[in-house]
Amino acid sequence: MSILSKIFAKIFPSAHAATPPAATADGSLSTADAAAATAASDAAARAAATAGAGSASMADVDVEALLNDMASNNPEKLNWKTSIVDLMKLLKLDSSLGERKELANELGYTGDMSDSASMNIWLHKQVMKKLAANGGKVPAELQD
Repeated sequence: MSILSKIFAKIFPSAHAATPPAATADGSLSTADAAAATAASDAAARAAATAGAGSASMADVDVEALLNDMASNNPEKLNWKTSIVDLMKLLKLDSSLGERKELANELGYTGDMSDSASMNIWLHKQVMKKLAANGGKVPAELQD
């Protein structure tokens, strides 16, 4: 399963994101390994239920509210709004440099991967854009 698919599976409830997108080499989305996606986090399910989204689509997931809820229930103070590392930690995903480099490859990063600071900033923006492009409600300032 691609790392982007893992992120989507954690944010969008599985019943509504049965085929979370995976990024192709050019950064566009495909559903090639989407079938491997597993159940979304309990927080995602709670957020959908709270919003009255029993049969909601991905567009009904308020990504910011969901992640803020998850962060408020996390003992570690994580800045998911600006940090890809903290976002991945919040979603209980491996945030190692190797995983971030793999995500960068999935999303078509062309910069210097040894400049992890620049790569991390780019990754965070791309993940937020992908969430929004697939119907998640993501504030514009997180996509810039």
